[in-house]
Amino acid sequence: MLQGKTLRVARPTDRLNAVVRFYTDGLGLQIIDHFENHEGFDGVMVGMAGGPYHFEFTHHRGHSVGRAPTHDHLIVFYLPDRQEWQQIVDHMKASGYEPVASYNPYWDRCGVTFEDPDGYRVVLQNAAWEL
Repeated sequence: MLQGKTLRVARPTDRLNAVVRFYTDGLGLQIIDHFENHEGFDGVMVGMAGGPYHFEFTHHRGHSVGRAPTHDHLIVFYLPDRQEWQQIVDHMKASGYEPVASYNPYWDRCGVTFEDPDGYRVVLQNAAWEL
């Protein structure tokens, strides 16, 4: 039933601009929409135009949401092409984002983990997704 649908991952943040920079300047995603002061909320959607997923980051003015609750809250991108994977890892580093050791060592075997400004982690996994 959900095949062919678009997935939005929505998450609040206290650091909207810094989080958007991490996902755009670092990971290379694009700002695909944004809004300001919609009933007290500001938000930015990032992804790839026409892609099957995007992320929405919101900030509720006057409210604090804090950091990620654990180091195992992950977004995983599977990048089977070694050259493409290495280019993205290198780009993240050149953008000022340093890898962190994964909480679960499984992700360090074929991937590199980066932590966004809120403490949520993104794994760039050099593997194909297989069930």
